[in-house]
Amino acid sequence: MAQATIRLETKADTSSRVRMAAVAWLVAAVFYFLQSALRSAPSVMIPQLSEAFGLTAMGVASLAGLFYYGYSSFSLVAGAAMDRVGPKRLIPIGAAVLGVGALMFATGNQAAASVGRLLQGVGGAFSAVGAMYIASNYFQPSRAASLIGATQMFGMAGGSAGQFVAGPAIAGGLTWKSFWSAMGVAGLVMGIVLFVLLPKQEQKKEPTGWLKSSLRAFGVVFKNPQSILCGLIAGLLFIPTTIFDMIWGVRYLQEAHDLEYGSAVMRSATVPLGWIIGSPLLGFISDRLGRRKPVIIGGATVLFICLFWILYGPRDVFPPYLLGLVAGLGSGAAMLPYTVIKEANPPEFGGTATGVMNFLNFTFSALLAPVFGGILRTVSGGAAHIELTHYQTAFMPLLLGVAIAIILVMCLKETGPTKRTDPAEEITEI
Repeated sequence: MAQATIRLETKADTSSRVRMAAVAWLVAAVFYFLQSALRSAPSVMIPQLSEAFGLTAMGVASLAGLFYYGYSSFSLVAGAAMDRVGPKRLIPIGAAVLGVGALMFATGNQAAASVGRLLQGVGGAFSAVGAMYIASNYFQPSRAASLIGATQMFGMAGGSAGQFVAGPAIAGGLTWKSFWSAMGVAGLVMGIVLFVLLPKQEQKKEPTGWLKSSLRAFGVVFKNPQSILCGLIAGLLFIPTTIFDMIWGVRYLQEAHDLEYGSAVMRSATVPLGWIIGSPLLGFISDRLGRRKPVIIGGATVLFICLFWILYGPRDVFPPYLLGLVAGLGSGAAMLPYTVIKEANPPEFGGTATGVMNFLNFTFSALLAPVFGGILRTVSGGAAHIELTHYQTAFMPLLLGVAIAIILVMCLKETGPTKRTDPAEEITEI
């Protein structure tokens, strides 16, 4: 009788922890949605921002790119802090910082907007790292790729909303200041909601000081060649989305293919929409196969073909929204290295590994966004209207990057469930 009672209590306790983990992941994923919407929004309001700040389109692209400097650098801080403090304290602070950054951007002052855009990246880093930390540490390893893919689905849903929703709203008369003010308030409210809903986590007692412990964790993760490979692969697969589509996509379709603004916004937004489908789908396929590498290579190959056709292929061969949708679906493979880096490093450094991954990944976007803008300015001679050949010359390196990513995947060690030999290494919190 006593044994039966113990079993019932254990099942109830497990069920409670499952619900708490699900709530924690869901609210963090919604924060990730908001962050991604702010990340992509400038691409649909470049003319308005150019006029407001007195900047060229290149200058607006550089201003928007400041997000990635804060995002990539603070991913390291967020990752290490998650392992030691937990998401309950950190994720709400990130949402508040994101909200403050959006409000500063809405002031219309260029200096304040620059700081605000940087703060948006700083706060946003806690959303991505926090949501993926919960997905990979609070659930069974057999669900890791599926849950991280679902997390990325929320992120790209936000990226799509930043174009699908903001674009028509701006075209319909909503001022850009009103948009950013509303997003700032939403960030502050989200911080309060996160603080209330995120469950408390028992703090880990570190045998040494937090700084020494964090440096040790960074040392372990950075010294692992698999970590560096994961960051390079994800970065090379992400930049066609983060730079080409989310910054230049709308203007490319307007100038190179003479599309109207509304149509250009809708077509550009199909790329993150494809991510919404591809991220959880490819994660699910990877978990079912028990392998990571074949799925990454398959998705990257699809991305390469679609990107090549978008830049060089003839128009109107495919239905209007198909190429962008399929390109986004294929680029969803970029989320699988987040699972690989977690599986390739000690489980107690899960947050640090995710932070390192975000740092390596989005450092590409931070460093290369102004580079591609500079190349485009050089090849176009600073012309007000940029032609198709100029875009092709400037963004052709993206194709080379995807090809290099496919080659690098072949150097990765397979970490999927079918390749694990020691079941004791698996995390089984739930």
